[in-house]
Amino acid sequence: MQSVKYLAGYPAAIQQQAETLLQTGQLENYIRQKYPQLHQVQSDKALYSYICELKNQFMRHSAQLASVRYDSKLNVLQQALGMHTFQSRVQGNKLKAHNSISIAALFKQAPADFLRMIVVHELAHFKEKQHNKAFYQLCQHMEPAYHQLELDTRLWLLCREQPNHHQ
Repeated sequence: MQSVKYLAGYPAAIQQQAETLLQTGQLENYIRQKYPQLHQVQSDKALYSYICELKNQFMRHSAQLASVRYDSKLNVLQQALGMHTFQSRVQGNKLKAHNSISIAALFKQAPADFLRMIVVHELAHFKEKQHNKAFYQLCQHMEPAYHQLELDTRLWLLCREQPNHHQ
């Protein structure tokens, strides 16, 4: 089942369903019907505003965002849909945090829900550095459908790789 590489950590039954949708050409229709609305967040500035809105809604007291950008170099095959970097710097007698978020540029053409899922994931790393139970609970607090959106985002990535895919 090499064709479902984005689903490697999922149960065999889910991988098989994805494989069937892929082989029968129904995967793209499934994604388009379930997620018809693309987002309008196309620039780094718009992405910064979008992320700040979510951050202020759910994580008001966490460290400020230093930078946000779409990154065309993030390697989706390595599971890097987005990236959060965190640096601590000493300034005088204070410790300052420097947080930045990069989102894979291919998400400029993604359904709105998929961008939100990626942003929620990266914001959760502000509080939880590891992918542990507390991390996923925080993701679900910010986006109750987080787990389904993560799976469907992976299906969307599979769909995009197909030779007959329509942008």
